Amino acid sequence: MTHVLVVEDQRTLAGALEIAIDAQPDLDCVGAVGTVEDALALIGHRRPDVVLMDIGLPGVNGIEGTRRIKAEYPHVRVLVLTANPDAVLLVEALAAGATGFLAKDSALPVILTAIRTPLDGKLLIEKTSGAALASAVLVPNQTGLTRREREVLGLMGEGMNTGAIAQRLVVSAHTARGHVKNVMRKLGAHTQLEAVVIATRNGLLSTPPLSVDLVGGGAASAHLGGEARPTE
Repeated sequence: MTHVLVVEDQRTLAGALEIAIDAQPDLDCVGAVGTVEDALALIGHRRPDVVLMDIGLPGVNGIEGTRRIKAEYPHVRVLVLTANPDAVLLVEALAAGATGFLAKDSALPVILTAIRTPLDGKLLIEKTSGAALASAVLVPNQTGLTRREREVLGLMGEGMNTGAIAQRLVVSAHTARGHVKNVMRKLGAHTQLEAVVIATRNGLLSTPPLSVDLVGGGAASAHLGGEARPTE
């Protein structure tokens, strides 16, 4: 059973999602709230596996809410719901720890499939949100990456985490982690996935790193390289 919390201030939509989720034999909606503060209070004792998070919430917005939830409950998957798949907002949500982007007008089966999908280090992106993310220009022409950092970036594009990078380059995990941090800093990224998206968009990686499979006819499950690996 997958337990789901809906964080949405539009009561009609929140109620519809709650009813639809509870109607599924393998899903359980633990509640529907309209603010991040209420969400954090509820997560503490209801322990959801997945949070459906609206970006445009009153008070603390969904991006900051995602960041707070992931800081306190790193095991919880946060799927962002957005009425406007703006590239900047989506990248900010990604940096905050969101594991998926879904348009509010997505078909119900798409949302339910996204809730059920075990990501295993992958990022779930609804088609229109993915298009907005891919269209963003987020890095200056001069990145200042060293030869070694470009090599590390290439390995990140293959989906390797810092441990795998250290083994491939025959260096310590500490050294590999330092190279990865330098790459992310120079690209203005907050996560390895964000760094790879930025690098690909700006021609710093020769082949697209995202392998995309359609999920539920409306969303794409994307991961780095041919095999999904968690990032560090």
